[in-house]
Amino acid sequence: MNSKVIRRLEIFYESMMEYGQAWELQKTAVAQIDAGTRPERLLLMQHPPTYTIGSQNHPEHLLLDSAQLKERGITLFEIDRGGDITYHGPGQLVGYPLLKLGEEGRVDLHGYLRSLEAVVIEYLASCGIEADRKPEYTGVWVGDRKICAIGVKFNKAKSSRGFITSHGFALNVKAGIAEHGFAGIIPCGISDYGVTSLEECSGRRVEVREVAEALLPFFLQEFGCEAGQAPLLSIREE
Repeated sequence: MNSKVIRRLEIFYESMMEYGQAWELQKTAVAQIDAGTRPERLLLMQHPPTYTIGSQNHPEHLLLDSAQLKERGITLFEIDRGGDITYHGPGQLVGYPLLKLGEEGRVDLHGYLRSLEAVVIEYLASCGIEADRKPEYTGVWVGDRKICAIGVKFNKAKSSRGFITSHGFALNVKAGIAEHGFAGIIPCGISDYGVTSLEECSGRRVEVREVAEALLPFFLQEFGCEAGQAPLLSIREE
């Protein structure tokens, strides 16, 4: 999805943000971007343990009852992105691109998803990890294990014929994330395959912020953007 027009992008990183707060932040930013009062943004962050159920809405893919969720300290949200249930938690880099698409009236929604996958695939290749797509599923895979889930929403713009994106990708970074959160669900409704992480695939320890900084150039290149500021700022520093 490279563009000939360079787009300036505000980029922020939060080491931890409650999921509900991040969701409200996205909705506010989408309205502001549509109104032309805020530039496009990329929000990078971690969340406390959270399950989110997308528009496919298969509650049977949640394997825990309310008492078990409370015991494990996991919150649950039914949200407005596409897809099924997934997990967000510490040790995972979650990215929310808030971008304008198709202002001229032509937009390739599937192409946007493929571009998000490409960002992660190219970043992982730079780490010596061979990742790819599975034709029947959205996301990024290392063999038969998913390393990055993708679920988005295309918000119809009021100011043009295009869309503004929200939600995004979740890249598993730290080892053990499968046992910590994914064990309580059927991730994305897919029972045939497992999940993995960057640490498990690379055999080395890595911090989530380090991944955010290293992945960023691949995102900027894929989407034809330049960073509006450096280094990564906190939303609270605006």
